[in-house]
Amino acid sequence: MSAVPDNIVHQQDVDTQHRALRFLTAGSVDDGKSTLIGRLLYDSRAILADQLDTLEKRAAGAPIDLSLLTDGLEAEREQGITIDVAYRYFATKTRKFIIADAPGHEQYTRNMVTAAAGSDAAVVLVDITKLDLSQAEVALLPQTRRHSLLAHLLRVPSIVFAINKIDALAEPGAAQAGFAKVSAALRAFAEQAGIAVTAIIPVSALRGDNVTQPLDADWYDGPSLLQVLEGLPALQEQVEGQLLIPVQYVAREGEGTGHQPRTLWGRIAHGQVRAGDEVQILPSGEKALVAEVRRAGETVAHAVAGESAGLVLDRQLDVSRGDWVLTPGSATPVQSFEATLAWLDTEPAQLGRKYWVRHGNRWVQARIAAIEHKLDIHSLAETEAQELAVNEIGHVRIELQAALPVEPYAANRVGGSLIVVDPSSNRTSGALLVR
Repeated sequence: MSAVPDNIVHQQDVDTQHRALRFLTAGSVDDGKSTLIGRLLYDSRAILADQLDTLEKRAAGAPIDLSLLTDGLEAEREQGITIDVAYRYFATKTRKFIIADAPGHEQYTRNMVTAAAGSDAAVVLVDITKLDLSQAEVALLPQTRRHSLLAHLLRVPSIVFAINKIDALAEPGAAQAGFAKVSAALRAFAEQAGIAVTAIIPVSALRGDNVTQPLDADWYDGPSLLQVLEGLPALQEQVEGQLLIPVQYVAREGEGTGHQPRTLWGRIAHGQVRAGDEVQILPSGEKALVAEVRRAGETVAHAVAGESAGLVLDRQLDVSRGDWVLTPGSATPVQSFEATLAWLDTEPAQLGRKYWVRHGNRWVQARIAAIEHKLDIHSLAETEAQELAVNEIGHVRIELQAALPVEPYAANRVGGSLIVVDPSSNRTSGALLVR
């Protein structure tokens, strides 16, 4: 077991002024994602005494299985895999962290997409023992490529590759040579895919090497994983620019004839709002002035992106859940748009078939009008397609039954993302990122 580094502290001792970093761990199944998170939690003492006691009893004198700290579902423990997205928290003296452990199995790619949305960084693990290092060019596993591409498409700002199980290469010079080969393969893939690589580091999640403290090896003098994470920027809420609020619910004060003040509640996706601002409601297009801004039941001077707020307007408008409150003229509802579609259903995405899409809090019927191409994750070539199979990524054109104020995903994650739901099974079938 590695020693606990001096910069790790208890969660409650952290100064709240340090902005939390949200990151996910991704990669192929059994690459060590859950063990890595377990190592971070163990070294940061972010586990309860009874949890540790249970793990020690379960181990019966053997090394503790750190992956059990995140694999919480019974089905996960029985199969030895991660199915759901497991969220955990830990902190150092300089940073708080929120970790999402994404499943590695292909059938749970949708969970990885969920974890990536809103993350500040992705740590993609690569199990060096699964790769054929005898080849001149190392071939990466499909799920490593897929998760890296999805993180890139979902605009995760920082992507870190952690080459795991480096301790398994025990022959003299093998670890250094293996790390160099896999690093070259990752950089070549990233360059071809247009992925900006933040760092590539060697780790041993099981032993703790180069996770919370530097690797004890003469061939590597770079940072540990924790040092890299502590230095990464967190996403800043888009406070500047046009206002955008998806209405979650409308609250009416008291009882009576229906003319009482109503409060429009929602989480601000973009911009800021204060009393006196003019706003527009979509899809109706009507305008009004903000008479009052509320947060947590109190009147406040203003509210900004990332905060949940309630708006009282200066006149009664017909507003309901699913509507949008925004800066007048800042968005034009459209009934057709192009998007990147990550397909997550075992039933293929089919041309012309009707689906439900959710944009913010509004549900609208839609159909796939065209599949321009799909992306081959091995060659990264764009190929013709009539449908998209599970885990495939394509460029599509969507037609809506009712217009929506969509924005490019690159400009706004909330306004530019939609989920696709199969109307017959009610399964979440895909994720749309507006181009």
